[in-house]
Amino acid sequence: MKKMTKIVALIGAAVMCASVIAGCGNKTEAPAAQEPQENQTAENGETTEASKYDLSGIKLISDGVLSVGEEVGYPPFEDFAEDGVTPIGYDVDIITEVAKRLGLEVNIVNTAWDGIFAGIDNNYDVVCSACTITEERKESMLFSEPYIANYQAVILKAGNDKKIESFNDLDGMTVAVQKETTSDELISDYKSTGTIDVEIVANEKILSCFTQLDNGEVDAVVVDSTVADGYLAKNPDAYVYAYKDDSEAEYFGIAIGKENTALKAVIDEVLADMEADGFIADTYSYWFGVTEE
Repeated sequence: MKKMTKIVALIGAAVMCASVIAGCGNKTEAPAAQEPQENQTAENGETTEASKYDLSGIKLISDGVLSVGEEVGYPPFEDFAEDGVTPIGYDVDIITEVAKRLGLEVNIVNTAWDGIFAGIDNNYDVVCSACTITEERKESMLFSEPYIANYQAVILKAGNDKKIESFNDLDGMTVAVQKETTSDELISDYKSTGTIDVEIVANEKILSCFTQLDNGEVDAVVVDSTVADGYLAKNPDAYVYAYKDDSEAEYFGIAIGKENTALKAVIDEVLADMEADGFIADTYSYWFGVTEE
């Protein structure tokens, strides 16, 4: 996603390296791995399982609780259930399972994307919110091993038959992006270097970008391919998947405080186990409607 800085050097996809070609909403039943999220919040009073992992040396804001910053409103990674309160999504399921296996309860802290990393070690222990791993970010925080791959994509409104074969073809168009994301930086770079003449509309929420596209206020949305997949799957007649730049992958990881090396180590261990036993693959299939390639 998200997010502020374009990748300079990518972490190898030790956990997940597949591109996504379809979105959430295609499954009618959750796989066994998705049922039910007993440790959704610290306040629910559920008892966690004993952990087989070594938790010595890890630092948590609250004992027995993994507090997680997420920008809820970036489907299918983070969204609200129909009750408008309960967080759901791919990231929610991943981090909830991580906490469960560590014998911790999970507390999701809904946080605006702008400034979300500043809350690590202050308002929450980690950020799991479609965070792109970048060299610049690694200077001030740690990242877990990647758990999903992503690319940048261009979405048009249905009926727009403009051919988009590269980002250069956005020349002369009005493009919506989410503010402070890799999509924002990418298109801003194209504009600032004079590569294309484009009007950029930067929104706080990706939902606003698609609303503007629906209303004809912008010509295109540049967004993470994984998010684009979700919108296309839920609204196949509303949008056109015009382009995906699969030449350069981005990888998402869990952001952790720079000094909390013990927490990073144990999260990496859990993610490796979740990959090995199929939890990540099942969760991926559920939220994106396909299996990994």
